[in-house]
Amino acid sequence: MATYMKKSFINCSKEQLFDFHLNTQNLAEITPKDIKLDLLTHNFTPKQSSTLEIKSTKYFIPTYWKIEILKLERPCILIDKALESPFKSWIHQHKFEEIDGKTQLTDIIDFEMPFGLIGKLIEPFILKDLEKMFTFRHEKTKQILEK
Repeated sequence: MATYMKKSFINCSKEQLFDFHLNTQNLAEITPKDIKLDLLTHNFTPKQSSTLEIKSTKYFIPTYWKIEILKLERPCILIDKALESPFKSWIHQHKFEEIDGKTQLTDIIDFEMPFGLIGKLIEPFILKDLEKMFTFRHEKTKQILEK
């Protein structure tokens, strides 16, 4: 199992940041432009045990995700787990903590690649890709919420 973590400070309340993350319509806006995102679950209302289905396309290769909300505690934490994805396992924690009038956004992803040793060999490339994606997401979220 590998772990990726990204932290940023955003000049807004943790309630604003939490609500921003609950609105699935914002996913496409904070996704890098080289990834096409389609929400397959319409009118999704996040709550514990609810599931969201997404189609993600990168380099003309579609992947399907079915994500379950494991934990939702307003306005501090949101944890989701991929029930179906390109990964053997994927758990994503979104943490929101107010510090000195700003909110620290922390994304923690624990994941395991499929295909045993082959998957382990490509893990560094996945970590690099996650860094690129979450740097974009954090910067875009900051840009939107600090307008």
